[in-house]
Amino acid sequence: MPEAQAPLETTPSFSPLYQQIKGLLTRSLQGGEWKPGEAIPSEIELAARFKVSQGTVRKAIDELATENLLVRRQGKGTFVATHAEERTQYRFLRLQPDDEGGLSLRRRLLDCRRMRPPADVARALALKGSESVIQVRRLLLQGEQPVVLDEIWLPAAPFKGLTAERLMGHRGPMYAYFETEFGIRMIRADEKIRALAAAGEAAQLLAVPDGTPLLSVERLSYTYGDKPVELRRGLYDTAAHHYRNALN
Repeated sequence: MPEAQAPLETTPSFSPLYQQIKGLLTRSLQGGEWKPGEAIPSEIELAARFKVSQGTVRKAIDELATENLLVRRQGKGTFVATHAEERTQYRFLRLQPDDEGGLSLRRRLLDCRRMRPPADVARALALKGSESVIQVRRLLLQGEQPVVLDEIWLPAAPFKGLTAERLMGHRGPMYAYFETEFGIRMIRADEKIRALAAAGEAAQLLAVPDGTPLLSVERLSYTYGDKPVELRRGLYDTAAHHYRNALN
């Protein structure tokens, strides 16, 4: 029996049906119908809801799982992905220790302040002239050794109430904190990588001599609707670490 077309007024008619279902599921995720870590309805329930076949729903969910928006758990169902899960805590951080041991970094917050954004930050975050930002600076350390100096820029409006005290009081991953406290989920990121030499305050904070080669990683992270919500500029000391990425 042919599948009945769901009433998708805002979706282009030429989109494959599973893509239309994927769009509706994404809209529900964005709207908070299912929270990070929660189970979504079964494929059978979703098929009935959208009046399509179970296979169409499965294909839409497969794509969302590939994009790390959903997580399938054998015998348990499908869940909204969350940065609180161990396997996604370092989803955007590609740094790995040379000894092939697990990455275990602790944080040291340097400062957190609200300010007017520099022009390049405002452009990256698509901010208007009157909008402010929150700047967070921190170190990531392996043991006692500083490895990463992060400068993080966030639009102030979605992160209202974010303070140094609140950040220091949170022990889990920062992105998981953004999910639970502010309803902001980072779903994808673009990066620019270049090499540069350590100098000045950055060299002091990373405890390396001036001129030490560092990896500069600029990452722009997006939430639903391709809205930029974080600009992160990191300086990586790769003396005992390397940047690793899996290419498909």
